[in-house]
Amino acid sequence: MSHRAHRRRAAGVTVTAAGLLTLGLAAPGASAAVEPRVDLRVLVVDDGAGPAGAITAQLRSEGVPYTVLDLADSGRPTITGAFLSDTVGGRPRARFQGVVLPNEAPFGADSAERTALEAYEKTYGIPQVDAYTWAHPEVGLDYADQNGYVGPLDGRTATVTAAGRTGPFGYLKGAFSFEDNSPSADESYGFVAQPRTGFTSYVDAPVPGGSGTGTLLGEYAHDGRRELVVTFAYNQYQQQFRVLARGMVEWLTQGVHLGQARNYFAVHVDDVLAPDARWDTARNCTPGDIDCAGGGEDDGTPIRMTAADAQYAAQWERSHGFTLDLAFNAGAGEEWRTANGGTDPLADQLLKDRAAYRWINHTYTHLFLGCVQDTSAVPWSCAKNADGTTRWVSRSDISGEISDNADWALLHGLSLDRSELITGEHSGLKTLPQQPQDNPGLGPALAATGVKWTASDNSRESAQRAVGSSALTVPRYPMNVYYNAGTKAEMADEYNWIYTAKADGGSGVCTDNPTSTCLSEPLDTATGFTDHIVPAEAHTDLGHVLSNDPRPHYAHQSNLAEDRVLYPVLDRVLADYQALFADNTPVVNLRQSAIGAELQNRARWQTALDAGKVTAYRVGNTVTVTAPSGTKVPVTAPEGTKQQFVLSSSAFGTSYAGARSAWGTPGALQTAITLKLP
Repeated sequence: MSHRAHRRRAAGVTVTAAGLLTLGLAAPGASAAVEPRVDLRVLVVDDGAGPAGAITAQLRSEGVPYTVLDLADSGRPTITGAFLSDTVGGRPRARFQGVVLPNEAPFGADSAERTALEAYEKTYGIPQVDAYTWAHPEVGLDYADQNGYVGPLDGRTATVTAAGRTGPFGYLKGAFSFEDNSPSADESYGFVAQPRTGFTSYVDAPVPGGSGTGTLLGEYAHDGRRELVVTFAYNQYQQQFRVLARGMVEWLTQGVHLGQARNYFAVHVDDVLAPDARWDTARNCTPGDIDCAGGGEDDGTPIRMTAADAQYAAQWERSHGFTLDLAFNAGAGEEWRTANGGTDPLADQLLKDRAAYRWINHTYTHLFLGCVQDTSAVPWSCAKNADGTTRWVSRSDISGEISDNADWALLHGLSLDRSELITGEHSGLKTLPQQPQDNPGLGPALAATGVKWTASDNSRESAQRAVGSSALTVPRYPMNVYYNAGTKAEMADEYNWIYTAKADGGSGVCTDNPTSTCLSEPLDTATGFTDHIVPAEAHTDLGHVLSNDPRPHYAHQSNLAEDRVLYPVLDRVLADYQALFADNTPVVNLRQSAIGAELQNRARWQTALDAGKVTAYRVGNTVTVTAPSGTKVPVTAPEGTKQQFVLSSSAFGTSYAGARSAWGTPGALQTAITLKLP
C-alpha cells in the first residue's frame, strides 16, 4: 500500500479529553462493533548497535511513549501474540502502534518471535522500521553489486524523492549531505541499491562509480505488511539522522502520536550597555577581569558596541527575520554615560530601536551575586566570615540589582518580562568548584522580585531545576564566540590557547579534558576564525536546532562590536537551516519564559510517562488519552484536525512541518482531549 493511500485510510482521528487521537484501522474482517483498540506506544527492539537507540532518543525527545526490549538481556520478555495484543473490555487491543527493529530479522528467519510479530503487524496494520539493514531482496532491494554501492557515505549528497516530500518527509526541501567531519575517519557507511517491486524510495543518492541513483531509505510493502527500510548506519548525533528523524517517527506512527517536535533557535546577547574586558594575546588572559595571574588592569580599550553597531544589529534582524534577545545592564550603561560627558550614542540608538528586540533583565551593574569573591589569587575563592562561614552577597543587594534594572527599563519604555532574569555569569547559582551551593539569598530574592525563569549555563547544569520556591532555571548553550574577543584575530588566538596542546603553545586544557579535542596545529590567526571557528560553531549550533532542543544560545555584546564576530556564525546557521527545510518548517524563536515553560511541560510529561500514569489509545476514529490532572499533553496529528469540546469544536494546535501539534488540555467539563481528523 502506498503512503498516500495509507494517509487516506488514516483520516478521521478523534482525541478524547485526556488528549489522544484515533485512526480508523480495523483488524481484517472485523466489524465496526469490534474495531480494535490501538495503544499509542511504540515497541523498540534494540541490539545495542546504535540506529535503534537513535530512534529511541528521538521518541524520548518528542515525548512519544515507548517500550524497549534489549536483545542482550536474557530476562527480557519474549515476543508472543499475548505480549503484543490482548482484549480489554471485550475489545481486541494492539499494545503498540509501531515497531522498531534493529534490522528486518533480529530473531532469526523462522523464529517464533518473528512469526508472532509479523502476524501482529498484518492483523492490526502496524508499521515496522528496520533501523539499519543491508541491501537484499528480502527488504525489497537488489543486491548492491547490481548497479549499487557499498561503502563510506561521508560528504555525499542525498535527495528526498517526490514520494518522500509528499509523504512523511514533506518538511524537507530535498537535498542534504552526510557529515564529513574528519578526513581521516569513515563516519558513515551504507548501501545504495536499486528498488524492486513494492519498494517506494523516500531518499535517493547518486550511485558512486555507477549510473543513476539508488535508494538509502524507503517503504517496502509486501505480504500485507509495511516496512521502512534504512540502508545506512547512523547515531543520534549525526546530522543526516537528525534531518530525517522527524519523518521516521511520522511514518512509524502514521502521523498521529503523543509528543511533538520543533526546530528551536534563540540567541541571547549578554552585557548589552556594559563594556567587556579584552583578551591579552601576549599574556593569554584577560586583564581587567580576574583570570590573570599577578593581576593587572586592562589597557583602556574595553570592547563595547557603538551606535553604528546598534544600527547594524537592527538591520541584520530585519534582513534575516530573526529576533535577538538583548540582556542588558542599565547601571553599567549609566556609568559609561557619566564617564563620557553625559552622552551615550549606543544607548540612544538601542532605545530608538527598542521595539526590534526582546529585552531581558541582566541585573543593573552585572554584580557577581554568589559568594563575595576573594580575587587575591587565581582562581578566585569565596571570602570567609570570621567564623569560617561563607560570606554571601546579601539578599537585598540581589533584589536591588534586579529591581533597579527593571525600573530603568520601565522608565525608558522597554517591553520587559519581569519573570525573566539572567544574572551576571549566572552568578548566585552554584559555581563549581569554588561555590558548591546556590547563594541562600538568591531564591528569596527571585521570589520577591517576581522572577520565575533564571538562566543557567548548560555546560554546567543541563537540566532545569528549581531555585528557591518560585523560580526554575533555563539552561543556555555557551557559544564558542568569546566575550573578551572583538576581532577575528583575538578569537583565533584565544581559541588556539584553549584548543592546542602545551607543546604547540596552548594551555593544554584540551589534553587534560576528556570531553575536548586538541587541534592538530594552531589556527592561522588571520584566517582561522573564518575557515575553522565559524563552520565548527555553526555545525554545533545547528545540531542543537535539529534536536528538538529549545535551550537558547548565548554570546555577548562584544561579539556585535568591532569585527562583529557573532554574525558570521548566525548567518551560517540560518543559511544551512534554510537550505534543508521547507517553508512549512521555520525556525522557532522563543523568548526565555516560553523556553522555560516548554522545558517544564516536558519534565512533567516525562514524569507522568515514567510513572505509568498516561493511557492513550485509538478506536476507529477516536483516540483517548488520560493523564494526571493538570498535565499538559503533547499531541501531533494531521492538518485539518479539530478538537472536540462539549458543545463545539475548533482547529487543534498549530501548523508545523505539515502537521498540527500542541500541548493539549481537556475542555471545560471534560476529562480527556478529543480530536477529529479530517
